[in-house]
Amino acid sequence: MSGLSPETRAKLKTVSTATLMTALYKRGFRNQMIQGVLPLKAGGPTMVGEAYTLRYIPAREDLNPITVFRDRAHPQRKAVEECPPGAVMVIDSRKDARAASAGSILATRLMVRGCAGLVTDGGFRDADEIARLEMPSYHARPSAPTNLTVHQAIDINVPIGCGDAPVFPGDVIVGDGDGVAVIPAHLADAVADEAVEMTAYEDFVTEEVRKGRTILGLYPATDEQSLADFAAWRTRTGR
Repeated sequence: MSGLSPETRAKLKTVSTATLMTALYKRGFRNQMIQGVLPLKAGGPTMVGEAYTLRYIPAREDLNPITVFRDRAHPQRKAVEECPPGAVMVIDSRKDARAASAGSILATRLMVRGCAGLVTDGGFRDADEIARLEMPSYHARPSAPTNLTVHQAIDINVPIGCGDAPVFPGDVIVGDGDGVAVIPAHLADAVADEAVEMTAYEDFVTEEVRKGRTILGLYPATDEQSLADFAAWRTRTGR
């Protein structure tokens, strides 16, 4: 898993998921935001990495006694040990937070192994502990019961749905305070470049609006003067 270049990763760390969603919308993509998830710790760094997926199905009681974790090849344990450094583990929990998708020990192991983040459309147990980790994590809500209560880990690194968004292995995952965006892998470089340009203009617009300027003709830039002023701002700020 090495499709995401360091340059593109760095660019994506400087832009918002809101800007990314607009860039994707202009390309015809309308369902690339994982719904219903928020960061466990507000104000943390932007999460960027390629998706490494884990899929859960509803648990069948006779197949999910607590002893299943003795199996070193158990898909959940295997995924934690094989998720590549720099990747984001994305868990399809079917938007079911009645039981945990993972807990602090597994999250800590991912962090120590150099993974870039952890996302589920369900919930995490030990949420306070996970929130204190340096690695960003996103979920729907805290959930104390063991995952075996309602989840059976069944597949690793396959296409999944997470929060109603399609996630393919290698897609680029970006998370900030608004939630988690999914960029199709083949578009990552182009979307990152456009988002950086969009962010520069948005920063210019914000400065102008704070000065009292109207948004009409400015946002979007339908007046030639807005474009001229933006060009001068870029020269002045080095953006």
